[in-house]
Amino acid sequence: QVQLVESGGDLVQPGGSLRLSCAASGSISSFVAMGWHRQAPGKQRELVASMGSDGVTFYPDSVKGRFTISRDNAKNTLYLQMNSLEPEDTAVYYCYAISVIVIWGQGTQVTVSS
Repeated sequence: QVQLVESGGDLVQPGGSLRLSCAASGSISSFVAMGWHRQAPGKQRELVASMGSDGVTFYPDSVKGRFTISRDNAKNTLYLQMNSLEPEDTAVYYCYAISVIVIWGQGTQVTVSS
């Protein structure tokens, strides 16, 4: 089974940027979809970006225009570019991949604070 490992989380000031990476242990080209969720303390996990195998993307209103999802099949890596970060973006960010099952990474912490 393919494993996912996120990286790139950090402490950043409001208005700053971060790029998260999700490296897969195998090919990602066969996944039906991949994406990112996040979970803040005391809150439910929420979807922040998804990309289908056809390249179609989805973003909720809370991050639209600030976050961009992309993938590099040659590197078996999914990315999340996050700009204009706000304190409300503070959460653990998880990548996922859908084939016949849903595979999750272990998460990476993003903290937005001055």
